[in-house]
Amino acid sequence: MSPGKHTCKHPRPVSPTQTNLSKMQSFHLFLLLSITLGSVKIGVAQEGFCSAPSILNADSNSRPLYWKVTNPTLSPPHLQDLPGFTRSVYKRDHALITPESHVFSPLPDWKNTLGAFLITPEMGSHFVMYLAKMQENSISGLPPSGVERFIFVVEGEVVMTNVSGNSHKLKVDSYAYLPPNLEHAVKADASATLVVFERRYSKIENYASHQIVGSTDRQPLLETPGEVFELRKLLPTSLDYDFNIHIMDFQPGEFLNVKEVHYNQHGLLLLEGQGIYRLGDSWYPVEAGDAIWMAPFVPQWYAALGKPRTRYLLYKDVNRNPIL
Repeated sequence: MSPGKHTCKHPRPVSPTQTNLSKMQSFHLFLLLSITLGSVKIGVAQEGFCSAPSILNADSNSRPLYWKVTNPTLSPPHLQDLPGFTRSVYKRDHALITPESHVFSPLPDWKNTLGAFLITPEMGSHFVMYLAKMQENSISGLPPSGVERFIFVVEGEVVMTNVSGNSHKLKVDSYAYLPPNLEHAVKADASATLVVFERRYSKIENYASHQIVGSTDRQPLLETPGEVFELRKLLPTSLDYDFNIHIMDFQPGEFLNVKEVHYNQHGLLLLEGQGIYRLGDSWYPVEAGDAIWMAPFVPQWYAALGKPRTRYLLYKDVNRNPIL
């Protein structure tokens, strides 16, 4: 071979069999890629089991406090769309009422307000717990004679005015206790959501309850011997009051040490977080927005799961002899 000369190398001859094999391999590779990409596209579009959004990715810092009460996310969308699906459970000594089964209808004597009753005496309770969704220019009605009322704001803002003309602006995390037969009105200029407790006041001689207005962040943390959760009580512990409302906070992984069994009834609304609640012999996954009724002496226990803290609001009857 002479220097400086280029040699042209001719490819080896390819047999028809090899050509056909190469074409088949290319086709199979193209088909595999098409199926794979199509599967990914379908999975994203239909939000199947593998593509269901994780609640841990939610930017909770950019949303209002207690936003999950009205925007629950524990149940994947594909399950919510199943005919007949609900996490709600009703048994003799407890009930779990979850948002997908709420039924809203106009509240009697309230203006421009829809209510969903979550706990009522038909269950066996001696109190009522309901959500009140107030709309623009809405106003509350009065409870029946002899019935006391507690309201807690979970969304929006309202103004509460009593018969004396005293007004209080209540924002998220604010509350008001209204003793029986106290004329008052709760007004909303825009949409707002309240959780409301009502019960017939159990009066004892020489004691009477009085109006209270406050907010959770102004209540001191109380001692909880033997427990790790944080506790605030929104009402005084004196004999004037026949029930109290507790705010209980659990950090992820914390749980009740005492497996409680007692005569007190409970009504509970999860405000933040998620976890596992034991009621009787059943164990329920729960999240913000879920409501629970606990009858007297039902075994009960809670453990917080996930990354955010759990906070729940808890009704508890107190200061009265259960035989009365």
